[in-house]
Order: sequence, then structure tokens, then C-alpha cells
Amino acid sequence: MFDILSDILSALGKNKLRTVLTGLSMAWGIFMLVALLGCGNGLMNAMLLNFSDRSTNVASIFPGRSSKPYAGLQSGRRSIIDDDVLDGLKRQMPQIGRIAPTRMVWGVVESYGGEYTSGGGLYGITPEYCELSDFNIVAGRGINRPDHDGRRKVVVMHRSNVDVLFKGKDPLGEWVTVNNVPYQVIGIYDSSHHGQNEPDVIPLSTMMKVYATARGYGRVMLEVNGIKDKQSSEEFEKNLRRVLASELRFDPTDESAVWIWNQAGDYLETMSIFSGIRLFLWLITIGTLIAGVVGISNIMLVTVRERTKEFGIRKSLGARPSSIMAMILSESLLITLGFGYLGLLAGILLLEGLCKIFPRPESFDMEHISAFVEPYIDFNVALAALGILVAAGLLAAYIPAKKAVMIKPVEAMHYE
Repeated sequence: MFDILSDILSALGKNKLRTVLTGLSMAWGIFMLVALLGCGNGLMNAMLLNFSDRSTNVASIFPGRSSKPYAGLQSGRRSIIDDDVLDGLKRQMPQIGRIAPTRMVWGVVESYGGEYTSGGGLYGITPEYCELSDFNIVAGRGINRPDHDGRRKVVVMHRSNVDVLFKGKDPLGEWVTVNNVPYQVIGIYDSSHHGQNEPDVIPLSTMMKVYATARGYGRVMLEVNGIKDKQSSEEFEKNLRRVLASELRFDPTDESAVWIWNQAGDYLETMSIFSGIRLFLWLITIGTLIAGVVGISNIMLVTVRERTKEFGIRKSLGARPSSIMAMILSESLLITLGFGYLGLLAGILLLEGLCKIFPRPESFDMEHISAFVEPYIDFNVALAALGILVAAGLLAAYIPAKKAVMIKPVEAMHYE
């Protein structure tokens, strides 16, 4: 074994440039595979993180105004989405599960002790809203069914409003005044989806009793079941607009009458785009591996041809063909495995560095949407790629070596 290793190192030392070129082609192929697939997973992580704050099987409808006359009715009519419309949706569309209507009041004044906030909002929700949205309770509890059914004067405050009014004091159980109406604080939530002035939250039934000056809801979230692909998503959205047009009596082609935000469709479309990106990265990676295999094959072919005379001398001195073959294959294995490991290590170190630069945030933040998060690669995939290139290197050495060692010593001595 020591003699074989000594012969291999001696042969490699005599052809340093060729050895380095062979090794670099191997290392570069593995490095590019790890880097590309890792970066692709970084993009995937970012997309999943950006959708992690909300359900991906939810659609939302917002009332608008008709822009077209319909059935003798003038354009410009306000669409009123109330309980009768929601009952019609539930009855005609079995795909719809839970329904969460909401309503917003802006410009409220809140006070506690001698502290005030003004210009903020008050959001009326149902318990279902907490289950279908990014309602992140950080202290206390959210709105529950008894709160809603009993029209209780309770409020879940946003963290920023708590900081202004309570100045570090625990707000749970305290009473705040909102537009001269007292509410007991039952919880604190954190979110950044409503802009600068984050609204506080009360039961929708309380909102409709105390503040509503007109019928209807401002936004309705719908849980949608059975959407598995883009086609079913588009079909659902088409049927939803058709049913709403029937219930509210507007032209089904009038998109201004009701606005529909299909989060399930957005999610599926985003995932399909990412699937295309991943396919593109895999094609580049496979191309890189093929280039590495071709490079190794060419270099090993040249190496074996140049050493054919040496093999003839060894055979004339009594060396067996199997021992010569083992030496050639061991040389190829040492180059491919050694430089392949270096390429793998370099790729992993690159991803580790990128993970420190683009770490996974503790929570989703609308103000800091991530486009690249925690790149990684399945280590089994990297090892499989390394094994493929090592096997390709051995095969590239074996085929010309088999031909060379079968030549008679006299012929090999005159081989050019």
C-alpha cells in the first residue's frame, strides 16, 4: 500500500499543472452545485416565510361601487356586504368554510390617565378572524366567542398603543376610553400590516352596535377548501364573483363593484414561479456537473495516453495489469475525492456565511420583507453529487487504462 501511494504521489508531482486542473474542475463542479442549490433554498425559505404569517387558503372580499349599469340600476351604487349576502355565499358555495367579517373605524381618540392617542383605528373582528389571519397575541388573550356574542366592551390593544398610553405599566385588566366609551384591556397583539397607526381590536358585534352608521362590512375573509392548483383557484374566484353579482345585483364583469383578493391563488402562483426557478437552478447544476465530468474524462484520457510507454516498461519488468490498473484508479480516486471534498467544504462554508448574513428572523415583519433567508442544502444531495463525480472520474480513468494495459510491452514501448 505504501509503495502504491508513493508511486501515485510521485506521478502527481511530475504533472502538477495537470493534477491541479483536474482537481479544480472537480472542486468547481461540487462548489457550484452546493452554492446554486443552497441559494435556491434561500429563495424558497424567504417565500415561505413571507406567507407564514397568513393562511394560504383564504380569500378576502372588499365592497366597492359599481361602474356599469345593470338590470335597470345605475352605476356608482355602493355594494353592501351584510349577513344576508354571506348566507347566500355559504349556501351556494360549499367550498367556503369559516367566514370572518370585519369593520374598521378610523380617527378614534384613546385615553388612559393623562395619556392620549389620536388618529388611530378601531377594528371590529370575530373569533374566526384570529384563526384566519396573522393575529399574533403576545400577552393576555384575543377576542373569543363569549366576547362577540355578549357584545362585551373589551379591547385587544396593539403593542405600540400600549407603549404610548401605559408607559411600561401592565395594561391587562385596565380600562381605556375610546371616543368616550370605556373598554377593558384583555390582550396585547403585535402586527405591522396596517401601516403607521396600528388599530386596536374589539368584538365586531360591539363595533356594529356602538359605531356603525351604515350597514355592511368593510372586509370579509373566507376560508376556501379544495384549491390545489391554479386552475381550481381561478375557477373558485370566477364562481365567487358570479355569486356576489347575483346577491348584490351588479354586472358579473364589473370588477369595481367588489374587490377580491385570492391569497390561495397568490400562494400557488408564487410557488409555481419558484418551481420554475428551482428547475432552472437544477439545469445549471446538472450542466456544471456534466462539464466537470467531461473535463475529468479528457484530462484522464490524456494522462493515460501519455503514460502508456511507462505501463509497457512496468509490464516488461513483471508488473501485472491489475496492479497497473489499481494504481491508475487510485490516482483518479485521490484527485477526485480530495478536490471534490475541498469543493464541498468551500460551498458549505459559503452557505454558512450567507446564513449569518441572512438569518431567519424570529417573526414576520411587513416592513422588512425578506427576499433571501437562511440558504442551505440537503447534505445527502451534496454527497450524492460528489459520489457521481468520483464515479465519473474512475470511469474516465478505467476505460483508456483498460485499453492501455492490454497492449503488449513491445507495442507500448513504441506507443506515441
